[in-house]
Amino acid sequence: MMAVDFQIPAARFGDDHSPFLSARLVADRLGVTLAELAKLIGVARNTLTAKSGARKVDSALSKVVRILAMASEMAGDEARAVIWFKHQPIPGWAGKTAFDLVGEGKADKVLAYLESVRAGVYA
Repeated sequence: MMAVDFQIPAARFGDDHSPFLSARLVADRLGVTLAELAKLIGVARNTLTAKSGARKVDSALSKVVRILAMASEMAGDEARAVIWFKHQPIPGWAGKTAFDLVGEGKADKVLAYLESVRAGVYA
């Protein structure tokens, strides 16, 4: 399968002065606090702002950014993708949203679901 260029590059989720993703930018785009974002991605709140934790935070945020990029591509814009991420239940997951599943450590399941929808398989 060919790799697809996402219309929302990861660079939009990073600071100009750092090679890592910005927790603050991701939180702002999702409309959540840093504490809520920390809980979502499974890191301590203080780790989000500590320079020593940048690599760990970047790794955890990358899955959320990939989900948002793929959902944005499919939905047509980032605002719709965020609404889907936070509020649209995913079929087969007992009413859970992508936000819920990511919070449970199942970001890979959300990405697999999005890949299947993009490939034309619907639940």
